[in-house]
Formats: sequence, C-alpha cells, structure tokens
Amino acid sequence: MTHTLPALIGTRIEDIDTPSLIVDLDAFERNVKKMGQFMKDNGLRHRAHAKTHKSSDIAAYQIEVGGACGVCCQKVSEAEALVNAGVRDVLVSNQVVARNKIARLAAMAKRARVLVCVDDLSNVDDLSAGAVDYGSQIECLVEIDVGAGRCGVTPGTAAVEIAKKIDAAPGLKFAGLQAYQGRAQHVYDHAERKALIEGAVKMTADTIALLKDARLKCDIVAGAGTGTFEMEGTSGVYNELQCGSYIFMDADYQRVRDEKGEFLSSFENSLFIYTSVMSKTKTDKAICDAGLKAQSVDSGMPVIFGRTDIEYVKCSDEHGVISDPGNVLRLNDKLKLIPSHCDPTVNVYDWYIGVRNGRVEAIWPVTARGMVL
Repeated sequence: MTHTLPALIGTRIEDIDTPSLIVDLDAFERNVKKMGQFMKDNGLRHRAHAKTHKSSDIAAYQIEVGGACGVCCQKVSEAEALVNAGVRDVLVSNQVVARNKIARLAAMAKRARVLVCVDDLSNVDDLSAGAVDYGSQIECLVEIDVGAGRCGVTPGTAAVEIAKKIDAAPGLKFAGLQAYQGRAQHVYDHAERKALIEGAVKMTADTIALLKDARLKCDIVAGAGTGTFEMEGTSGVYNELQCGSYIFMDADYQRVRDEKGEFLSSFENSLFIYTSVMSKTKTDKAICDAGLKAQSVDSGMPVIFGRTDIEYVKCSDEHGVISDPGNVLRLNDKLKLIPSHCDPTVNVYDWYIGVRNGRVEAIWPVTARGMVL
C-alpha cells in the first residue's frame, strides 16, 4: 500500500494537496505549554490522551515539552503502536477482556509500564493469568462510574472488592482509580458541567476513603478531560488528568464555555482539514473536496476557520457544500475547516502536515491510524 504525501518540507501552504490534515504549529505548541503549566502549577500529573492524535511524534512532544508522565490509549493496538515507537508509559483507559488481547497487553508490559482499567471481578483472574504467563506486571485502575453511564463499577464497596482482588492477584498491581466523567466534557453550560463534576468528585472521594479503610493505597486518582480538567484539577481529589483534545480544539469544544462565557480556557484551534473549492457552477454555493470520507460529522458540520461570510452546510461521500451568498469563492480557493470532532477525524488520515509561517515545517505520520483491536 502506498501512502501519498500531500506535501514536502518547505512546501508553501497554498500548494499542499487537499483534502489533508494540517496543524498550526504555533497554536499547537502554545496549547501544549499552557496545559503543562496548569499541571505544574497545581502539582498534577498529566497522562495525555493519545486517542485524540494517535501520533508518536505528538506524544513525544507532550512528554518532553508539556511534562506529561505518559499517555492514555483506548485500544491495545493503539498502545502497541506507540510503545513500538518509543513511548514507555501507557494506560489503556478501557477494559481489556479477550484473552488474546490480554496476552498482547502482558507482552507489552515487558517493554513498558502498562496500566489498564478493570470494572469486573472476573476480569481480574484473566489479567493475572496473562501477566503470569509472560512474567510481567500489569498495573490496574479500578474504573468507577461517576456519572457517564458507560463503563465502570458502582463507586463504593463494589470498587473496593475489585481492588482487593487485584491487590492479591499474582502479576497485577492495584494502582488506583479511574473516575472519568465523559458525559460532562461537552456539556456547554458551565454551571451544569460543574454540578456533574462535583458529583463525580464526591463519589470518587468516598471510594478513596473506603479503600483507605481497607488499607489499600490509591496512588493514582485519574480522569478529567479537556472540558472539565480545571474542576477535577483543583478538587484536591484527582492527581492524574487525562486531557486530549486541548491540543487541537474542535468545533464542538468551541461551544463549551468557561464561567465567563468565553471559549474554553483560551486553548486555540490548531487542527484543520485543508480543502479546495473543486466546483463553482452556482453563484450562491461552492463545492469543496472534503466530504464524509475526510472527516467525522457526528458532532455536526465543520466550521470554516476565520470566515463568517461563508458556511459549510452539508456533505456527501467526497463533496462538501459551502453556502456562498456573496459569491466570493472561486475555483481552487483553499479553506481551513475546523472539524466538529477531532478524534475520529484524525483516524482517516495518514499524515499531519505541520505548518508555520506559511510553509510546511513538519510531517508526522498518524502512527496508530486504524488501530481498533
């Protein structure tokens, strides 16, 4: 299989082939440093969520420049791709229950620090057997459901029972709690979002108290995302945050406001789908070359960066329809689209094209593209 590059180092931005995924390097770097400073100021660890970018180059930058302690992944294959590329501290922030996947997890733990989430007593036996078979250690976070209604055991005594079993299991280490309130991340209203996190913090604190009573040390209290990290980070309960989208900021996160009603924490849009006008036969609309296959639209249509006179209104497989009431667009005009949801959009591209001062400065492979096993 060939992987055609849309540009080379030094290419002018106007000459980048489309549709392609471009990164404004200045904005990206400011976002990483801003999050790193928050973590430092509040005495927190940042385990950056790599499901957002799936890139070993970006993970390395987050660790080396942003001060991240490691990364999160959602799939074993995603973790394997990053460990193969040199990342040495990975949490699979998900449940791993199939025996072949557990075997891969245990094998990977021979080469890197590997953590995984657990929410079922029966899963502990299989994880232990896998670790023993490979002579490795898998660290486990008990995942509690703090309101997302997805994975996670009920907070409290049920979580403690799983932690006890992990603590006693050969090849495993009880490392702490996973307490991620995913449903709160895209709640646009600040007060509503805050109320959800206050509930999550209380459930987490109560569970920690029960673990302490059981003489189980909870080294990691993990969770939080881009939409709520300041709330968990200043709670005095969480000590390891898992923010991911902050590096890019998509169109849906632009709808999430802080307590002042402003764009969330002043992070900048740094990721764009670069697209060209490929047809202009109508005066009131244009057709671009970024359609459904170039992006995820589960959170709505993309937003055209820096423009209020035109609007991306709908798409089909290979085409995007842009409303152009002033008839300002012309054939081959280039536009930057802010994807509505960055994570699944990234997964359809082979390369990031990093731009600065109007030219291509970096080309990064999307290391874990398509890694869903």
